[in-house]
Amino acid sequence: MLIEDNVEIGANTTIDRAALGSTRIKSGTKIDNLVQVAHNVVIGSDTAISSQTGISGSSKVGNNCILAGQVGLADHIEIGDNVIIGAQSGVPKSLPSNGRYFGYPVKEMRTSLRLEAHVRNLPNYAKKIKDLENKIEQLTKDLEKNK
Repeated sequence: MLIEDNVEIGANTTIDRAALGSTRIKSGTKIDNLVQVAHNVVIGSDTAISSQTGISGSSKVGNNCILAGQVGLADHIEIGDNVIIGAQSGVPKSLPSNGRYFGYPVKEMRTSLRLEAHVRNLPNYAKKIKDLENKIEQLTKDLEKNK
């Protein structure tokens, strides 16, 4: 296990040593409490990882990244540089550099937030659809009467 200069590691954080190769945390990285870093993981420099995040084995996290609380990374994936991953996101595949992501499974942040807004409005949408169906039914009956 290699931990470079100016790395901060919070209480009850577990960093597994590698079976082959090394687990490496590069300089300036800050790791909060209760984080799991599995074997053979490489975390880039100046990255911030919040509490209750889990990074599965042989994954790589780039430089200048932010992993918010309760993020989960699958094994053998790569997160590019300058990536922000929102809280409680599940990351099943690699992500390119310079992106903002959120959700489960993780999506580009704007897309994920838009979808979340629609999900929260589903009861309103269902009511509107029912109202439209009733109007169509009434219009259909009116047309049949006028024939």
